[in-house]
Amino acid sequence: MNLPNKLTTLRVILIPFMVVFLLVDIGRVGDYIALFLFCFASFTDFLDGYLARKNHLITNFGKFMDPLADKLLVGAAAICMVERGLLPAWMVVILISREFVISGFRLIASDNGVVIAASIWGKFKTVCQMFMTIALILHFDNPVWYVIEQILVWGSLILTILSLVDYIYKNRHVLKDGQLDEM
Repeated sequence: MNLPNKLTTLRVILIPFMVVFLLVDIGRVGDYIALFLFCFASFTDFLDGYLARKNHLITNFGKFMDPLADKLLVGAAAICMVERGLLPAWMVVILISREFVISGFRLIASDNGVVIAASIWGKFKTVCQMFMTIALILHFDNPVWYVIEQILVWGSLILTILSLVDYIYKNRHVLKDGQLDEM
């Protein structure tokens, strides 16, 4: 297993630890540990992609596991935010449902021998969700911070929906006839 794939695997391994520190009440220290784990895992996302492209280490495992690890990381954190009362469940359902729809499209494309890269809107969505998660983990009791959180929460939701619509539009023929439009 190459280094980028090890980093992706590490990201998945860190998720349960992050969840424990988000949900077990040990005070702010638990939040800071969870924040560190989330930020470190998010950094491995950037690093594994960079190393894989730079060193020509792109593998089928990486193509499959890297986006899955991202979905698991952000999804787990979002579900924890529902438990903590910081995100409404309906919003998390939309965030996670988008990932299932996109994964379904990718599976159909894969059956046709086509790998679909993430769109720019999907990348914006991921970055916004990561900043949203950081803000919600920190969750300072401050009106200005609350506004920042809400901008990131609603921005994440809007980008989630926008990236889904864009993705479906660009690949609308996938379900109809198995053909993919150019991205």
